[in-house]
Amino acid sequence: MNRLLQRLLVLAGLASGAMAAPSSPPNFVVIMAEAQGWSNTSIAMDDRIPASKSTIFTTPAVERLARDGMRFAYGYALSPRCTPSRAALFTGRSPASLHMTYVGVGRDGGSVRTALIPPEPELELPDSTLTVGELLKRVGYTTAHFGKWHVGRVSPAKHGFDESDGATNNGGPDNVASPNPKQAYGMTERGIAFMTKASKAGKPFYLQLSHYPNQDRKEGGGGGGGGRPDRGTAKAEADEIDKTVSLVLDAVDRLSLTGRTYVIYTADHGAQGRVGNAPLSGGKGAVLEGGLRVPFLIRGPGVAPNVCSRVPVTACDILPTIAELAAVPGPLSTGIEGGSLVPVLRDGAGRGSVARQREELVFHFPHYDLGNGGPASAILLGGYKLIRNYETGTRRLYDLERDPGEAHDLTPSLPAKSAELDARLTAYLKDVSAQMAQPNPNYDPSKAPDPNGDDRRGAKGGKQGKKRP
Repeated sequence: MNRLLQRLLVLAGLASGAMAAPSSPPNFVVIMAEAQGWSNTSIAMDDRIPASKSTIFTTPAVERLARDGMRFAYGYALSPRCTPSRAALFTGRSPASLHMTYVGVGRDGGSVRTALIPPEPELELPDSTLTVGELLKRVGYTTAHFGKWHVGRVSPAKHGFDESDGATNNGGPDNVASPNPKQAYGMTERGIAFMTKASKAGKPFYLQLSHYPNQDRKEGGGGGGGGRPDRGTAKAEADEIDKTVSLVLDAVDRLSLTGRTYVIYTADHGAQGRVGNAPLSGGKGAVLEGGLRVPFLIRGPGVAPNVCSRVPVTACDILPTIAELAAVPGPLSTGIEGGSLVPVLRDGAGRGSVARQREELVFHFPHYDLGNGGPASAILLGGYKLIRNYETGTRRLYDLERDPGEAHDLTPSLPAKSAELDARLTAYLKDVSAQMAQPNPNYDPSKAPDPNGDDRRGAKGGKQGKKRP
């Protein structure tokens, strides 16, 4: 069969799938990119904002997902750092409720040099917390996770994954500074082999592929959304990841799994620095839009092609969405904060509502990181976003529909709206027993570190105390 004919048959299958879901249990492929800014792909994440498409990066695989499925203009990671975001995707619970709000604990010695003392977060995904792998294994799925685990030292096998690369962190299985391109292609090959084996056995499967960073490719700002074209290493890494995504999509087609396989693509947080996320503000380490809003696309049976949805969605929604699509019986745990996206996916225009425990979306990051201005939380509801900074005690309110770059603080002109969102944020943090930064009784402003430096807790270079290897 020639490639053009095969592609036409695939598109026909997707089009027919937009009318009805498959009768047999569907498969799931979840791909998590590493530190990919909202505007770091060659598809406009918001079809009304041309600058949400990169002028530097070329990502044909992401373009393919967008043509075949639905992309979300307001797709969010739950944290501007990787460990919390990954934990949220696995469990459907927020980092605040899991107390997994950062990537390391401890201090670099001496007195704390910041006005607040951040909490020491949990580093291990709790055994008692249900994961998407455990949920699907209950209903006969085979499961695998390849790539960056980064939610503790306990093996993925203990959290419901039949196959994995182990409890890897940034260095990958070889524990090296630059795991890619070796691991980008290696994890993809292992994922394709897993899909092939499951398909031959007639088993429904869940496959997650989580990409690694390259420590010697720190681009310091990316290169999308108006970025400079001289960021060759960042572009090379983006090209590698996109090529591996293309290999996965080709394998799904080749194995005749397209009509019953959902492919979900997102990222753990935004790129580092504003340039990699423009026109959004901020980046990795901050609860501004650039740190949180990321590419978010879903392709699969029952999903209309080439649709841009404006419904806000988060990584917490992935588990309940998969649970409904897989027809997992019974109600989910009361601790799960996400909601099923199925009503949105089944709507040909990407509209619909998502039933969550709460209307609002909350992002809690009680840490100093990458010059972010200090511990902060953000709440999003009805198109408005409030950011609370704990060191300064300030509140800033933005209308994201009109001001995605968060340039105009509406708190002075909309005090009632600001107060409403602030009260909701307080109630949420109390309900989930969120860990909070505390005043530092020994703080000496004259010895405070440079607020524009990478680290507000001591040493330069982005280290915040002890981190996992």
